[in-house]
This record gives sequence, structure tokens and C-alpha cells, in this order.
Amino acid sequence: MNWRNPWLLPILILVLASAVQLDLPWWSVAVVAFVVGLAIAPSGRVAFWAGFSGGGLSWVLPAAWLAHQNEGLLAHRVAQLLPLGGSVPALVLVAGVVAGLAGGLAALAGAWLRAAWQPTPAPSRRQ
Repeated sequence: MNWRNPWLLPILILVLASAVQLDLPWWSVAVVAFVVGLAIAPSGRVAFWAGFSGGGLSWVLPAAWLAHQNEGLLAHRVAQLLPLGGSVPALVLVAGVVAGLAGGLAALAGAWLRAAWQPTPAPSRRQ
């Protein structure tokens, strides 16, 4: 498998987070992103953007689909409770940004933890 494929990490986070969130709480997206970031993310920047896009899409896609299925009735009422003016697309976008930040920061923390565990090379002594 080509681990350098830029689409691999976001898709992996999207699929795993969507599957895990069926039975676990909303914050399980952060646990999935942390584990993926810890295991296979090549750098912190890649880990953050993979977690942000994978985690965000794991909320945006179901939220948009559910809003479409019931013609936005419930989403409109929830958007009225928040300062969104009853806008369903704005509510879906805010949900995606919240999940994206949770996933991105968790994946970044996983990548940083792996980098902290890696041994640093000994300084060379030149004479």
C-alpha cells in the first residue's frame, strides 16, 4: 500500500470515525484521529489536515443527508437556537468545523506524540 497517497489518511479517518460514531459518543472521532495520527501520519501538518478533513466530513456528510431527508425541519429549529438565523447550511458547516477541529487537533497530538517517542540522533563529535 502506498502510504504517501495524500487521500489515504483523510479517507481512513472518515471511514473509521463514521463506523465508530455509530455506537460511541461524538468525541470518538478524536480518538480515531489520534490513533491514525500516532500510527501512520508522516508529519504534523499532514496529520492535522487529514484529521480536519476526515473528521469534518464524518459529520458534514451525515448532517447534510439527514437535513435533506427531513427537509431541514429539525436542523432549522436547531439553527434558530444558535446565532445562525435558522440557516441549515450554516449549521451543517459549523458542525463540520467543530468535528474537523476535534479530529485535526487529535491527529496532530498523535503525530507529535510519535515524534516525541522517536530517539534523537546523537550529536556527532568532529575533531
